[in-house]
Amino acid sequence: MIRIYHNPRCSTSRKALETLQATGRSVEVVEYLHALPPRAELRELIRAAGLTVRAALRPKEAAYESLGLADAALTDEQLLDAIEQHPVLLNRPFVVTDKGTRLCRPFETIQDIL
Repeated sequence: MIRIYHNPRCSTSRKALETLQATGRSVEVVEYLHALPPRAELRELIRAAGLTVRAALRPKEAAYESLGLADAALTDEQLLDAIEQHPVLLNRPFVVTDKGTRLCRPFETIQDIL
């Protein structure tokens, strides 16, 4: 089973989904903007990808600046609060396969887990 945390409005996420579907394997698509995983699952997803919570944020989003998320003093819990309130802050696409979990940005990192 392959799972992708997907934003259909993101070209990198769409490209990753197309690549996964081309493998012929079953792909579970989680549109996280509509159904954000529970906090514990989100924390584990980020950890499994080898990232910090801060590294999983998308600083290009307007909410990043308006919420002052560049403040290095913010804790992981505060950053997770922000993601829960504004799921668009979670970078994408995260992909989970039997070979591991990656934030597939840049897109080519998807090859590490296929």
